[in-house]
Amino acid sequence: MKSLSKIIIVLGLATLVTSCSDKNSPNYQYFPDMYEAVGYETYAESNAFANGKEAQLVPDGAIKRGFTPDEYPNTNEGYLMAKANSKSPLDSLAKNSDKGAQLYGIYCAICHGEKGDGQGKLVKREKFLGIPNYADRDITEGSVFHVVTYGLNAMGSHANQLTQEERWMVASYVMKLKSEL
Repeated sequence: MKSLSKIIIVLGLATLVTSCSDKNSPNYQYFPDMYEAVGYETYAESNAFANGKEAQLVPDGAIKRGFTPDEYPNTNEGYLMAKANSKSPLDSLAKNSDKGAQLYGIYCAICHGEKGDGQGKLVKREKFLGIPNYADRDITEGSVFHVVTYGLNAMGSHANQLTQEERWMVASYVMKLKSEL
């Protein structure tokens, strides 16, 4: 009889323990974020940030390390002022024509041509039309730097691809090409 009562008690406890569990959800969550992670969508609104929409990664007015802002604005007046007044800060040794030629070949020659004649591969394939010949243009080193920095007409800015020093090297090389045409 004692063994029968022990078997009944053990079976009763086993039934009680197994009936209280739910296989669909864990009993206790010590770190609930690890069990039920919140998936955020990129650029979606969220209450995680103070403005409710997005994080402000770069504060207003911040200047990238090593970047010197251009003194001439991105306007027609700024272009004319740069054309008249802007001079290269590089000395004759820093105006590395090999480096300028290499950068020109990478970023400019596809449209403007290897010689600056406006006959690059994209022009020959009629992807862009009306690329000017440097010989036909009244340009200065400052105006070329301004256009490479901000872009003009269909040409976009190259300020993100080229440092300020590299843009001056390209401007110097463009002036060399203009003198050879």
